[in-house]
Amino acid sequence: MNLSIDIARRILEASKQRAKELRSPVSIAIVDSGGHLVLFERMMSPYGWATGNISIAKASTAVMFNQSTDAVAQWGAGIPGFASSMSEMTHGKFIMAAGGWPIRIGGATVGGIGVSGGNAPGRDDEIARAGLGALEVMAPAIPAQPPQPAQPQQQQHSRPYMQPTPSYPSMPAPNNPSIPLSNSGVGQQQNVPVDQQVGTQHLVSDQTQEEENPYNDKMQFNDSRSGGQQ
Repeated sequence: MNLSIDIARRILEASKQRAKELRSPVSIAIVDSGGHLVLFERMMSPYGWATGNISIAKASTAVMFNQSTDAVAQWGAGIPGFASSMSEMTHGKFIMAAGGWPIRIGGATVGGIGVSGGNAPGRDDEIARAGLGALEVMAPAIPAQPPQPAQPQQQQHSRPYMQPTPSYPSMPAPNNPSIPLSNSGVGQQQNVPVDQQVGTQHLVSDQTQEEENPYNDKMQFNDSRSGGQQ
């Protein structure tokens, strides 16, 4: 959205009205998003000629840094040579003094306003903010939304990385090597009473030895190997 002449005029008129209420004749400048002058008025004509250039510099500085000139003055004061170098690079359209504000419409910066010549501390800034108040009057009203029925929501943790983890089934306990395994399954313990475990163990151990030793006496070796060398 661009800064139209109608919007700029409303902002300037609101600033002028506040300046008259404070009995503080000032110079008011409004620039677009590129720092080009859109509207200008000097209320102290023919006096206060210096306030004209200062008000334009304030409006340009506010657009340049997208913040108030008072904020620029606070952090820029700690940088040696910042003010002089910026003023030289912008050909005098930079200044660190309160009284300049960016003009935002719909969240976008479309221009800036600068005020100079106030007869009391803080007057320039107050008059500039009064001009921005005209934008609130021009903003369209938000239509009222009908109330929505409440819906149950799942409770979530404020930190997603700390969400509770799902519970998984626990792993089976490791087999006890002293207790033999059943023939029907692997990795399952045989439920045998304690008084019968001893006798059963001897029976199974004999079978196990035969199974573990495939080269027992019952096997016969054939010395003739097909395809091999002797």
